[in-house]
Amino acid sequence: QVQLVESGGGLVQPGGSLRLSCAASGSIFSIYAMGWYRQAPGKQRELVALSISGGSTNYADSVKGRFTISRDNAKNTVYLQMNSLKPEDTAVYYCNVKTVPTNYWGQGTQVTVSS
Repeated sequence: QVQLVESGGGLVQPGGSLRLSCAASGSIFSIYAMGWYRQAPGKQRELVALSISGGSTNYADSVKGRFTISRDNAKNTVYLQMNSLKPEDTAVYYCNVKTVPTNYWGQGTQVTVSS
């Protein structure tokens, strides 16, 4: 059974920083991408950042230059460093691990940006 355990969410003031972590455990093979999505109230889930095996990364335009995704492949762990946070970054952030043929999701961690 595969588990994704997320940590690092919380309440932060505008302009602050947070670092999310997601560790994948269990029988997980052939990972081709790891990343983060988010869902704000009343909105659809959207891609935030994706790290594709081989080294390339994709970011939502709204977070480019502020967020950085990284991976520790030995630990099957993906991180999201979020800087210069804005109130519009408030959402539940979900870890995602893409394998063939299964897509795995974490339980979500709340990020709230407010003064």
